[in-house]
Amino acid sequence: MVQGNEPSQPFHATTILMVKKRGLTVIGGDGQVSFGQTVMKSTARKVRRLAKGNVIAGFAGATADAFTLFERLETKLEQFPGQLMRASVELAKDWRTDRYLRRLEAMMLVADDKTALVLTGTGDVLEPEATEHGSVAAIGSGGNYALAAARALIDTGLPAEAVVRKGMKIAAEICIYTNDNLVVESIGAEGP
Repeated sequence: MVQGNEPSQPFHATTILMVKKRGLTVIGGDGQVSFGQTVMKSTARKVRRLAKGNVIAGFAGATADAFTLFERLETKLEQFPGQLMRASVELAKDWRTDRYLRRLEAMMLVADDKTALVLTGTGDVLEPEATEHGSVAAIGSGGNYALAAARALIDTGLPAEAVVRKGMKIAAEICIYTNDNLVVESIGAEGP
């Protein structure tokens, strides 16, 4: 049953995976946009650089909503240069209090060379849970599959980018709302 402005078919988000390991943070996302059972596009770019290349971000959810959040985050990063946490918290405050922003259906993973964060659809700012080998976070329709795969792979000797690529490949094989057209961005420098 449809109420209010809800879509008549379920919207299925993409899959975005973030791995932070040995000083390098990698975010990867697939290219699929689905509405109901229909694949609308298979080559969407949902991972990009912000703040003159100093921040990487990936989104899951409604595309127009995510672009609005990218723009708002970019504005906050201009207000608070080099302060990803502060910019994200300020965005979250707006997200919770602004009537228009509260209706946005998207989530984001964001990172700079020091910080990795999950920005939720409820205006929360969360740091991914860390293990002794690094941290992982995932959002979107295939996020649980990608997250489980990455958690299993992070403790191996694989570098962060390989964990993201393999985790996303596993999610694409399992989840019909995830494909293998990956966009991968990284920030930081991988240490020993």
